[in-house]
Amino acid sequence: MGTRDGSAHIFQALVSNIVIATAKGAAAFWSGSGALLAETIHTFADCGNQLLLLLGVRRSQRPPDESHPLGYGRSVYFWSFMVAIMLFLGGGAFSVYEGIEHLLHPQPVESLGMGAGVLFFALTVEAWATWSNLREIKRRRGDKPLLGYLRDTKDSDLIVVFGENAASLFGGALALAAVLAAMATGDARFDAGGSVAIGVVLLAVAVFLAVEIQSLLIGEAADPEVAEAVRRAAAADSRIRITFQLITVQEGPGTVLVALKIACPPELPARDLHELIEAFERRVREVCPAAKWLFVEPDLSS
Repeated sequence: MGTRDGSAHIFQALVSNIVIATAKGAAAFWSGSGALLAETIHTFADCGNQLLLLLGVRRSQRPPDESHPLGYGRSVYFWSFMVAIMLFLGGGAFSVYEGIEHLLHPQPVESLGMGAGVLFFALTVEAWATWSNLREIKRRRGDKPLLGYLRDTKDSDLIVVFGENAASLFGGALALAAVLAAMATGDARFDAGGSVAIGVVLLAVAVFLAVEIQSLLIGEAADPEVAEAVRRAAAADSRIRITFQLITVQEGPGTVLVALKIACPPELPARDLHELIEAFERRVREVCPAAKWLFVEPDLSS
């Protein structure tokens, strides 16, 4: 529930993708492989995506101002959503189009051995990057299942990078299989089919990311642990009899808005009420540092 710096894994993905895209591009140019071209475009698109994510992380760290009194935390969700759209259009849709075009108008492919070697190199780098993502995800998710974490996490930048790397790893494996099949049979349609398969994988990943991120973008509740921490903090003071109308909203990775009413004894003096609320807020922030925005309203009617 604490704050995190999302830049390290994005820089790692950017550097690896620049190296991979350059190698794939050279191999695609010399071989004429549609699958390699699809992978090249996909990887170059990933480089642009990582730059957008870095922009989102930087903007999300801007302090609150008059026009954005709760800060800019959701900026990272907006740019993560833009990445999902680019992955859909620039990666998936284009790869499917290229594959269908090559299926309808087959073209001879050459130097497939070099292409296979480049793809094997790219797979090695992608496997390393994906493994690094999985290690970071394991650190953050604890005992929660991987799929459950990917669906529930508020760290959109991490799941986008992981989604891109996983799609690149799977897509690279498909491209390698397609190139090897084309080499073995001399039939360029295997290569074109690989391009279509890569596009389908990218489209599926892009749709998953878009669905998950749009929920954060429009205002998703924080993890249930936040509400539980608030309730425990309230239960620690016998004068706070009830906690109700509790609202939590994720305002960015590691930043949560909490709003609630607390039922207090009606005879409590104003000074004591103020001290009670101050102490309650301190307890909440001790157990939940992510609760950056905390609005507590006393309700003396109950």
